[in-house]
This record gives sequence, structure tokens and C-alpha cells, in this order.
Amino acid sequence: MDWSEQDPSNCSVGRTAEIVGRPWVLVVLREVFRGLRRFDQMQRHLDVSAAVLSRRLDSLVAAGLLVRQPYQAPGQRERHEYHLTAAGRELFPILAALHEWGDAHLADEAGPATTYHHRDCGGTVRLTLTCTEGHTLATTGEDVTVTPGPGAKPLTATA
Repeated sequence: MDWSEQDPSNCSVGRTAEIVGRPWVLVVLREVFRGLRRFDQMQRHLDVSAAVLSRRLDSLVAAGLLVRQPYQAPGQRERHEYHLTAAGRELFPILAALHEWGDAHLADEAGPATTYHHRDCGGTVRLTLTCTEGHTLATTGEDVTVTPGPGAKPLTATA
């Protein structure tokens, strides 16, 4: 089955984009990856409306990317912090890839606003694509072929 004859309704890219492709989602995840866990911290740092931030955090919790954990400051009511789940942490390479592409194509003249470094040696973090045999692939996708997977369904004609 050629990919153009394949039903896209169960595509993993499409399903992922439904979650992370909404406005503010990737930057909210960026904030949590960088250590901001509390609603007020994120709202202040992003300058986003409380309603939008609340909806995005709720959707990330519902999608299983974040969990709410209660905390209570002395003399204050109970509130929640947001922590990445295992599935949420697995999105780091996507954020790192966007960061790397943005640095290459959109950074200010002075350079990027942030850089990623390996905690142990200090080297600059770069993303690479590899196959299961250990070969490094071009990040442009030219070394990749796409084939139908076990969940592929044929495209049905619409009336």
C-alpha cells in the first residue's frame, strides 16, 4: 500500500500534533522542563492569560504528559504544581529539535537566547537521527524511507 492510499486517521504524527500543536502547549512544556512548576510562575513568565494557561495545563494533564501535585505554602490554601510524567519527559527531544532549528534559523543577531549543554561534560547538545543498526542519518530525512506499519488502514472513498 502506497502512503497516499493510507488512511491518515490513526497517524501518530497527527495524534501528537492534536496535543502539542495547540497554541502555548510547547512553551508551557518548555517552562516545566526548565523547572517552573507552579501556575503563577508560568503565567508571570509567559505573560499568558490565566484562562488559556489553565486550559493548556488541564489538557496536558488529561493527555498524561503532566501530573498535578498538591503543595501548600504556610498560611495559604492548597495549590498544585505540575510535573512531567514519563511520557512528558519523552517529549524533550522534540523541544530540543525545535530549539536547535530555531537557533539555526530564527535566533537574534547576537545569537540564541539559551543553549543546551551536557550536564556531565559541558558539550553542546545536538540531535542526531540513528537507525536501530547504529547508523547516523541525515536530519533532512533524505536517508529515510516510509513504509506502512502494522496499524495501516487503506484510505476509503468518501461520498
